[in-house]
Amino acid sequence: MIVVTTTDKLHETLSLFRREGRSIGFVPTMGALHAGHVSLVKQCVADNDVSVVSIFVNPTQFNDKNDLIHYPRTLDADLNLLEPVGVTVVFAPGVEEVYPQEDIRKFDFGMLDKVMEGKHRPGHFNGVAQVVSRLFDLVKPIRAYFGEKDFQQVAIIRAMVRQLNLPVEIVAMPIVREADGLALSSRNARLTSQQRKLAVKISEALTKSRNFAGRSSVQDTIKQVVDEINSNDGLQVEYFEIVDGNSLQSISEWQNTEYAVGCITVFCGEIRLIDNITYFAKQ
Repeated sequence: MIVVTTTDKLHETLSLFRREGRSIGFVPTMGALHAGHVSLVKQCVADNDVSVVSIFVNPTQFNDKNDLIHYPRTLDADLNLLEPVGVTVVFAPGVEEVYPQEDIRKFDFGMLDKVMEGKHRPGHFNGVAQVVSRLFDLVKPIRAYFGEKDFQQVAIIRAMVRQLNLPVEIVAMPIVREADGLALSSRNARLTSQQRKLAVKISEALTKSRNFAGRSSVQDTIKQVVDEINSNDGLQVEYFEIVDGNSLQSISEWQNTEYAVGCITVFCGEIRLIDNITYFAKQ
């Protein structure tokens, strides 16, 4: 496994593989890696001749400076996790390598970034688009892998790829969960033992709500989930919306879509956790 920290060394390393005609797959991460990331990496290794993983905490996607400051940084542990998986190259740059000049680009995603995470974290998805497009330009992969836990982010990245006409296939991978159902997240490392017990109530409420889909109204299903989670002292729902999985716009009736997804963000103490559940998707 080759670890590089500069864009020059990354270019030099990947150019050798390209000259040999090898396919390059890419998994962009912000580090603090867990089994969810490993599932992406394993798929990338299986699909491509060369697998690249970036570890970079991107400052432009944080609208809360405290969140940026407290975001876990565990490079040594991350490298130890990646080594046995078969990763070819790890790119772990500093901010000046990714942004030699300030990135002032503004992206227009229509309504995709005006709802849910975009509504509650202004500027977040513009920062995501900045860093992912920059990393795509540096790595030039033919495939890139993202987790569906960040459901809205995947939609944004696909829209960005279309807008910029980038020759990269976006591969979305299913949510990886703990045995008790909690969605894996780098932020879980910040939970106390008591908060960790509480956090599983999020996935429990979502799973239970599948029993209501199509039987109760959309509004009653939302209320049931929100009330159940908020009944736990220490948990507070920021939003829970049931949306069309393609447009990300809220639905008022189940029959308004063939692809219904429930997207939720919950504060567990000061830790902000996201999750989602697919109610139905017509194939």
